[in-house]
Amino acid sequence: MNSSKEKKKRIRVEIFSKDDCSLCDKAKAVLLDVQPEFDFELQEIDITQNPTTFERFKEEIPVIFINGRKAFKYHVQPEALRKKLRRLHT
Repeated sequence: MNSSKEKKKRIRVEIFSKDDCSLCDKAKAVLLDVQPEFDFELQEIDITQNPTTFERFKEEIPVIFINGRKAFKYHVQPEALRKKLRRLHT
């Protein structure tokens, strides 16, 4: 039975990155810092593990997707991230 207060679908955040990438490390730190506020699922994808993914993102990392939509590349501003997540959370 569905109740009138159905559980909202959890927000999914993906970061496409690779080792030895200082911008990736900074972006991931912002994501991890904001994560407790919104309880989103965070998945890190290492672009070096898949040649197609590597070719697609090698010049743009880090790239952050929120629920399948590109939200950021290179830098993640904490307040911009919060604003995007707030829109999905309410």
